[in-house]
Amino acid sequence: MSRTRILVTGASGQVGSAAVRFLAGLGEVVAPGRDRLDLADPTSIRTLMREVRPRWVVNAAAHTAVDKAESEPDLAFALNAEAPRVLGEEAREIGAGVIHFSTDYVFDGSGERPWVETDPTGPLNVYGRSKLAGEQALAATGVTHFIFRTSWVYGAAGKNFLLSILRMARERELLRIVADQHGAPTWSEDLARLAAHVITQVDKNGQGSLQPNDLCGVYHAGGSGETTWHGFASAAVDMLREHDAGVTLARVEPIATAEYPTPARRPANSRLNCTKLSQAFGFRMLDWQESLRQVMRQLYPSGN
Repeated sequence: MSRTRILVTGASGQVGSAAVRFLAGLGEVVAPGRDRLDLADPTSIRTLMREVRPRWVVNAAAHTAVDKAESEPDLAFALNAEAPRVLGEEAREIGAGVIHFSTDYVFDGSGERPWVETDPTGPLNVYGRSKLAGEQALAATGVTHFIFRTSWVYGAAGKNFLLSILRMARERELLRIVADQHGAPTWSEDLARLAAHVITQVDKNGQGSLQPNDLCGVYHAGGSGETTWHGFASAAVDMLREHDAGVTLARVEPIATAEYPTPARRPANSRLNCTKLSQAFGFRMLDWQESLRQVMRQLYPSGN
């Protein structure tokens, strides 16, 4: 086993592509494409793990199409539950560690208090149930694991809410955005930075086989602060308006969830309490407004 080899799954996605960049300084990063790793096929996973023999697995891959998961639950569970289990089993055999990303959708969205890791789960949709099953399956393997539940992931690349809003703000006169779902946007690069930080912290005490310890388990890792989808969209359009002075952009109007029905139910409360992460690793997630400003600077560099 290479002590510095890191396998990143989902390298074409928002978190995975950022992780490849942030982890490059820590060792050899292996980021296979679909032609080499089919996460819906356990045999493909086992074959690659035995070939690569990484010290760390950063599992950033998932079935994230929340509404589509309602009509294809088998695929959602294959990618979100079965794949983490197989990765965990193979990693345990070679003494490797697994960093796995999960979601606020494991909760039912009740109340107004930010969720802590020990709160009862109760997912409202197939996506949430499959991700919760993945958390449980990974932990049950006995591998050294760190599960980071996050929320409302976005960045300067890929497909996400922010990029859709910025595009539609130029195309439409009015955007009607849900204003009764509360949480915090999380920058994909912040999650990649977290993965690198945790690997560095865990590895600083030695390079031998990674053994489970008290740090292993579930952590909440969402952007600091809170807002609504309407608040997020409004802030983004305001920043775009500053950049595109004189350009007419859409008005952003608040609506209730009931006015925008979707196949999958969404939780009303996606707030995450990230105190445990800060206490265990000395890592604080960026405030969502600060991360939004940084992403907007990436999208619209000064002078362009």
